Amino acid sequence: MFADKPATALPPLRQRRRAAAMREIVDAAERQITEHGPHALSLRAVARDLGMTVQGLYHYFPNRDALVTTLVAKAYDDLGDAVTAAVAAAAHEPAAQRFLAAAEGYRNWAVTHVERFQLLYGAPLRHYEAPAEGPTTQAMRRLSMIFQREMFDGFTTAQLAAADTRALSPTLRAYLEPLIPHGPETLPPPATALLVGAWGHMHGMVVLEAFGHTSFIGEHQAELFRMAMRDLLEDLHRRIRAGQEPPSGSRG
Repeated sequence: MFADKPATALPPLRQRRRAAAMREIVDAAERQITEHGPHALSLRAVARDLGMTVQGLYHYFPNRDALVTTLVAKAYDDLGDAVTAAVAAAAHEPAAQRFLAAAEGYRNWAVTHVERFQLLYGAPLRHYEAPAEGPTTQAMRRLSMIFQREMFDGFTTAQLAAADTRALSPTLRAYLEPLIPHGPETLPPPATALLVGAWGHMHGMVVLEAFGHTSFIGEHQAELFRMAMRDLLEDLHRRIRAGQEPPSGSRG
């Protein structure tokens, strides 16, 4: 006789029901944000949409901030998943093409999910403060690491430390030194400065488009964005090579 296979242990029924109810609440809140914008988020409206009382909703989320934190972390995760999928689709391409794929994945998600993108990067919600080192911080850090990897692929820590940047003040250098991990080390201050500047350039263009400020460019916005990202990466790598040429065979 064949031995019975051990059944996969399921969480208790009560725990599964709670998880399902929390997913329904988050889905209802996301629908409200999509329809009315993040600043119109109302626990009362979410509860009404689900046929429950606000007091009932508090059994799953103790307050508005707890729900907002979940929504922000989920939006960051969904954005990160979109960027990761875009990079994976270009896995066999050179590093520059993978960076362009990551940037375009970021842009595509933002312009497709404008209201949720506003939740992340629009005007802050009144009276909300994300928990320090909480799920929102971790999700944002994951997204940043994707771009760090693709921007600096093929360069050593020594090369990044010698990157050609304008002189950093001693206080700024000291602040940037331990800020971002880079494998077993931390990202050198010149590379951190380049990363933040490049992030600001890319993100700024996406914000302008997602919030409707470049609508006059019409259907050419994607082409303009791609051109800007290609120029951005070329300039960034030129600054790194100015310090020391990458070894032959480097994918950087």
